[in-house]
Amino acid sequence: MEFSNGMRADALNAATWIKSSHSNATGNCVELAALPDGQVALRNSRDPQGPALVYTRDEVEAFVAGARDGDFDGVIG
Repeated sequence: MEFSNGMRADALNAATWIKSSHSNATGNCVELAALPDGQVALRNSRDPQGPALVYTRDEVEAFVAGARDGDFDGVIG
């Protein structure tokens, strides 16, 4: 299967979705899943059948590193 941005998240039936332990009780969170080809899919936990965004592992690693370093604090602060 070829994975692409905007594909329905429910089409990724073999994916195991992971939600942050920081997610709140109403489910406002982004979930991630490792894909068999090494890419990473992201979806909105409130819309699990909705679209998924697909990124390379390097792109997700760069984002996570930036989040750890506080690069995006101004977006939500």
